[in-house]
Amino acid sequence: MQLVVARIGRAHGIKGEVTVEVRTDEPELRLGPGAVLATDPAATGPLTIESGRVHSGRLLLRFEGVRDRSGAEALRNTLLIADVDPEELPEDPEEFYDHQLIDLDVVLADGTEIGRITEISHLPSQDLFIVERPDGSEVMIPFVEEIVTEIDLEEQRAVITPPPGLIDESEAMVVSSRDEEAESEEAAEKTDGAPKGDA
Repeated sequence: MQLVVARIGRAHGIKGEVTVEVRTDEPELRLGPGAVLATDPAATGPLTIESGRVHSGRLLLRFEGVRDRSGAEALRNTLLIADVDPEELPEDPEEFYDHQLIDLDVVLADGTEIGRITEISHLPSQDLFIVERPDGSEVMIPFVEEIVTEIDLEEQRAVITPPPGLIDESEAMVVSSRDEEAESEEAAEKTDGAPKGDA
Protein backbone atom coordinates (compact mmCIF):
# COMPACT_ATOMS: atom_id res chain seq x y z
CA MET A 1 0.00 0.00 0.00
CA GLN A 2 1.25 3.49 -0.82
CA LEU A 3 1.07 6.34 1.68
CA VAL A 4 1.96 10.02 1.25
CA VAL A 5 4.66 10.72 3.86
CA ALA A 6 5.68 14.28 2.93
CA ARG A 7 5.24 17.18 0.54
CA ILE A 8 8.28 19.05 -0.76
CA GLY A 9 8.30 22.77 -0.05
CA ARG A 10 10.73 25.54 -0.96
CA ALA A 11 14.38 25.16 -1.82
CA HIS A 12 16.71 25.94 1.09
CA GLY A 13 20.11 27.44 0.34
CA ILE A 14 22.01 26.81 -2.88
CA LYS A 15 23.13 23.19 -2.48
CA GLY A 16 19.93 21.35 -3.38
CA GLU A 17 18.23 21.07 0.01
CA VAL A 18 14.44 21.37 0.29
CA THR A 19 12.05 21.95 3.15
CA VAL A 20 9.40 19.26 3.57
CA GLU A 21 5.97 19.21 5.14
CA VAL A 22 6.02 15.93 7.06
CA ARG A 23 2.87 13.78 6.83
CA THR A 24 4.03 10.77 8.83
CA ASP A 25 4.43 10.13 12.56
CA GLU A 26 7.67 8.26 11.80
CA PRO A 27 9.84 10.62 9.74
CA GLU A 28 13.04 8.98 10.99
CA LEU A 29 11.83 5.67 9.49
CA ARG A 30 10.14 6.90 6.29
CA LEU A 31 12.40 9.84 5.47
CA GLY A 32 15.83 8.58 6.52
CA PRO A 33 18.95 8.54 4.32
CA GLY A 34 18.75 5.82 1.69
CA ALA A 35 14.95 5.76 1.54
CA VAL A 36 13.64 5.50 -2.02
CA LEU A 37 10.29 7.20 -2.48
CA ALA A 38 7.80 7.29 -5.31
CA THR A 39 6.42 10.70 -6.24
CA ASP A 40 3.31 12.48 -7.41
CA PRO A 41 3.73 13.59 -10.17
CA ALA A 42 5.34 10.23 -10.99
CA ALA A 43 7.70 11.74 -13.60
CA THR A 44 9.61 13.56 -10.84
CA GLY A 45 10.75 10.35 -9.15
CA PRO A 46 11.60 8.01 -7.74
CA LEU A 47 13.73 10.07 -5.36
CA THR A 48 16.41 8.69 -3.06
CA ILE A 49 17.09 10.61 0.15
CA GLU A 50 20.79 11.41 0.52
CA SER A 51 20.68 13.31 3.79
CA GLY A 52 18.33 15.02 6.19
CA ARG A 53 18.56 17.49 9.06
CA VAL A 54 16.32 19.67 11.19
CA HIS A 55 16.78 23.44 10.84
CA SER A 56 14.65 25.95 12.78
CA GLY A 57 12.06 23.27 13.52
CA ARG A 58 11.72 22.18 9.88
CA LEU A 59 13.01 19.03 8.24
CA LEU A 60 15.41 19.64 5.34
CA LEU A 61 16.16 16.87 2.84
CA ARG A 62 18.69 16.50 0.05
CA PHE A 63 18.06 13.98 -2.73
CA GLU A 64 20.62 12.11 -4.78
CA GLY A 65 21.32 13.93 -8.04
CA VAL A 66 19.89 17.27 -6.88
CA ARG A 67 22.84 19.60 -6.39
CA ASP A 68 21.63 23.16 -6.80
CA ARG A 69 18.79 25.52 -5.94
CA SER A 70 17.09 25.33 -9.34
CA GLY A 71 16.99 21.51 -9.16
CA ALA A 72 15.52 21.72 -5.66
CA GLU A 73 12.99 24.37 -6.68
CA ALA A 74 11.82 22.13 -9.55
CA LEU A 75 10.68 19.57 -6.95
CA ARG A 76 8.40 22.01 -5.12
CA ASN A 77 4.92 20.65 -4.22
CA THR A 78 5.92 17.09 -5.14
CA LEU A 79 4.33 14.48 -2.87
CA LEU A 80 6.66 11.79 -1.48
CA ILE A 81 5.10 8.33 -1.33
CA ALA A 82 6.30 5.29 0.66
CA ASP A 83 5.32 1.65 0.20
CA VAL A 84 3.89 0.41 3.51
CA ASP A 85 2.69 -3.06 4.47
CA PRO A 86 -1.06 -2.66 5.24
CA GLU A 87 -0.63 -4.99 8.24
CA GLU A 88 2.21 -2.92 9.69
CA LEU A 89 1.35 -0.97 12.84
CA PRO A 90 3.20 1.86 14.60
CA GLU A 91 5.36 0.76 17.54
CA ASP A 92 3.42 3.02 19.94
CA PRO A 93 -0.10 1.61 20.52
CA GLU A 94 -1.35 5.21 20.94
CA GLU A 95 -0.27 6.10 17.37
CA PHE A 96 -2.08 5.33 14.15
CA TYR A 97 -1.39 5.54 10.45
CA ASP A 98 -3.71 7.72 8.40
CA HIS A 99 -5.07 4.72 6.47
CA GLN A 100 -6.22 3.15 9.78
CA LEU A 101 -8.26 6.25 10.65
CA ILE A 102 -9.80 7.11 7.28
CA ASP A 103 -13.46 5.97 7.07
CA LEU A 104 -13.83 5.42 10.84
CA ASP A 105 -17.26 6.38 12.18
CA VAL A 106 -17.11 9.30 14.61
CA VAL A 107 -19.54 9.00 17.52
CA LEU A 108 -20.21 10.64 20.87
CA ALA A 109 -19.81 8.63 24.09
CA ASP A 110 -23.57 7.90 24.06
CA GLY A 111 -23.34 6.47 20.53
CA THR A 112 -24.74 9.51 18.69
CA GLU A 113 -23.37 9.49 15.15
CA ILE A 114 -21.39 12.58 14.14
CA GLY A 115 -20.01 11.46 10.77
CA ARG A 116 -17.12 9.70 9.04
CA ILE A 117 -13.42 10.60 8.88
CA THR A 118 -12.59 11.42 5.25
CA GLU A 119 -9.17 13.03 5.69
CA ILE A 120 -6.41 13.69 8.24
CA SER A 121 -4.87 17.16 8.16
CA HIS A 122 -1.37 17.33 9.66
CA LEU A 123 -0.73 20.81 11.04
CA PRO A 124 2.46 21.90 12.84
CA SER A 125 0.62 22.18 16.18
CA GLN A 126 -1.72 19.16 15.93
CA ASP A 127 -3.52 16.76 13.62
CA LEU A 128 -7.14 17.33 12.59
CA PHE A 129 -9.82 14.85 11.58
CA ILE A 130 -11.87 16.13 8.64
CA VAL A 131 -15.27 14.57 9.32
CA GLU A 132 -18.13 14.43 6.82
CA ARG A 133 -21.52 14.81 8.51
CA PRO A 134 -24.56 12.82 7.32
CA ASP A 135 -25.91 16.01 5.68
CA GLY A 136 -22.72 16.36 3.61
CA SER A 137 -21.22 19.23 5.63
CA GLU A 138 -17.75 18.94 7.17
CA VAL A 139 -16.45 19.52 10.68
CA MET A 140 -12.81 19.59 11.85
CA ILE A 141 -11.99 17.75 15.06
CA PRO A 142 -8.57 18.14 16.74
CA PHE A 143 -6.94 14.75 17.27
CA VAL A 144 -6.07 15.33 20.93
CA GLU A 145 -6.71 13.12 23.97
CA GLU A 146 -9.13 15.58 25.61
CA ILE A 147 -11.48 15.37 22.61
CA VAL A 148 -10.80 12.00 20.94
CA THR A 149 -11.19 9.65 23.90
CA GLU A 150 -11.04 6.31 22.07
CA ILE A 151 -9.98 4.83 18.74
CA ASP A 152 -11.54 1.39 18.32
CA LEU A 153 -10.21 -0.21 15.14
CA GLU A 154 -12.20 -3.43 15.66
CA GLU A 155 -15.47 -1.52 15.87
CA GLN A 156 -14.20 0.95 13.22
CA ARG A 157 -15.07 4.01 15.27
CA ALA A 158 -13.60 7.05 17.01
CA VAL A 159 -15.33 8.18 20.21
CA ILE A 160 -15.21 11.91 20.94
CA THR A 161 -16.23 14.26 23.77
CA PRO A 162 -16.30 17.62 21.99
CA PRO A 163 -16.33 20.93 23.86
CA PRO A 164 -19.46 23.10 23.38
CA GLY A 165 -19.58 24.62 19.92
CA LEU A 166 -17.15 22.24 18.19
CA ILE A 167 -19.87 20.10 16.61
CA ASP A 168 -22.96 22.28 17.06
CA GLU A 169 -22.32 25.97 16.47
CA SER A 170 -25.62 26.88 18.14
CA GLU A 171 -24.16 25.65 21.45
CA ALA A 172 -21.29 28.10 21.10
CA MET A 173 -23.75 30.94 20.35
CA VAL A 174 -25.80 30.13 23.47
CA VAL A 175 -22.72 30.03 25.69
CA SER A 176 -21.29 33.29 24.32
CA SER A 177 -24.61 35.18 24.51
CA ARG A 178 -25.03 34.10 28.14
CA ASP A 179 -21.52 35.31 28.90
CA GLU A 180 -22.22 38.65 27.23
CA GLU A 181 -25.47 39.10 29.20
CA ALA A 182 -23.69 38.33 32.46
CA GLU A 183 -20.89 40.77 31.62
CA SER A 184 -23.31 43.56 30.71
CA GLU A 185 -25.28 42.99 33.96
CA GLU A 186 -22.03 43.15 35.96
CA ALA A 187 -21.01 46.32 34.17
CA ALA A 188 -24.44 47.88 34.86
CA GLU A 189 -24.21 47.03 38.57
CA LYS A 190 -20.76 48.60 38.80
CA THR A 191 -21.98 51.76 37.06
CA ASP A 192 -25.05 52.03 39.33
CA GLY A 193 -22.91 51.68 42.44
CA ALA A 194 -20.19 54.09 41.30
CA PRO A 195 -20.09 57.56 42.91
CA LYS A 196 -21.34 60.29 40.57
CA GLY A 197 -18.88 63.08 39.78
CA ASP A 198 -19.70 66.79 39.57
CA ALA A 199 -21.34 67.67 36.25
